[in-house]
Amino acid sequence: MNRLKLIAVAIAVSFMGTAFAQDEEPQNEGYNFTVVKEVKTTDVRNQSRSSTCWSFSGLAMIETELLRIGKPAINLSEMYIVRHTHSEKAEKYVRLHGNINFGGGGAFYDVIETIKKYGIVPEEVYPGLNYGEDIHVHSELDAIATAYVEAVVKNPNRKLSAAWKVGYEAVLDAYLGKRPEKFTWEGKEYTPKSFAQSLGLNFDDYVYVTSFTHHPFYSNFIIEIPDNWAWGSVYNLPLDEFAQIFDYAIDNGYSVAWASDISEKGFSYQNGVAVVPEVNLAEMTDSEKLKWTELSPREKDAMLYKFNGPGLEKKITQEMRQEAFDNYQTTDDHGMLIVGIAKDQKGNKYYKVKNSWGTSDKYNGYFYASEAFVLYKTMSIMVHKNAIPKEIAKKLKL
Repeated sequence: MNRLKLIAVAIAVSFMGTAFAQDEEPQNEGYNFTVVKEVKTTDVRNQSRSSTCWSFSGLAMIETELLRIGKPAINLSEMYIVRHTHSEKAEKYVRLHGNINFGGGGAFYDVIETIKKYGIVPEEVYPGLNYGEDIHVHSELDAIATAYVEAVVKNPNRKLSAAWKVGYEAVLDAYLGKRPEKFTWEGKEYTPKSFAQSLGLNFDDYVYVTSFTHHPFYSNFIIEIPDNWAWGSVYNLPLDEFAQIFDYAIDNGYSVAWASDISEKGFSYQNGVAVVPEVNLAEMTDSEKLKWTELSPREKDAMLYKFNGPGLEKKITQEMRQEAFDNYQTTDDHGMLIVGIAKDQKGNKYYKVKNSWGTSDKYNGYFYASEAFVLYKTMSIMVHKNAIPKEIAKKLKL
């Protein structure tokens, strides 16, 4: 979940065939959503020009969890997580002679493991803006960090010096700031670890779940995606049971950290909706079917992706999910947070999604993903173990 170009891709995709205004107020055309169930969450953040959606969405879930257990709203530092992850990723990259993905991306697993190992701090303690910007702009940092570790791996001395880690830490300190050892928050002194303990959450309670057939169901496996540099493992469920988690979680007051592919024609940033449209050939006349088959792929796309209101969507199967993953059609693009269930004006189910691209879009930092889109394009999710239906949790031995 890391690509800086995703926002540009999403915006470009959304303009394809998009010509209809859409509001939450009732209209004759467009999507009109009614939220039927929603969990309380914190304000929408902005990752800006950084590949850190995984940290933003992972911490958005932790902030939402704190609200669930009755704690006050708090803004946790995404860059504190990023700072530690950068260090660990660099060491692993060097140990593996550069044979692992390296960059600004990461996974929900990194958020939880960093908190467990190093603690966490509030945003104001560690904003991670030590380079003359007031928003996150990581292109230079990512380029320098990558060049640095590549140079270490290619070292012509054929032996690593004792200085490479010190030098790399100095780069991170220069851009993100030195890691705080102690700080005062609301009149009390903390270390990052003691602050994490004060939050009242058990970070061992968070689990990662997916649904693919290339590993046995009810097993735990290391998911094979480039940004899983830490080799975090996920539980594997059949699609019908995996699908149950989303509604069960929201119905019981839990959010769902959602890793998904959004580089799809059905994802429209401008319209605030993500769908998997399908043409209904059964309802076409013979002449209509003939016209459809004669259309070019671009013309078919223009018809399917107008985003001018709810229509027929594909029925997602286990086989479709697997084929898309195996063929690189479903990729680990973006981390977000599912916080609600909604219906459109025709009664179709959607999930309300909290994004980390600021609030200047149609729904002030949120969008609506259809149930079909979520079941088709979800790479994995992170949830509290109690957000999984009890009978399913038993099968996973949770």
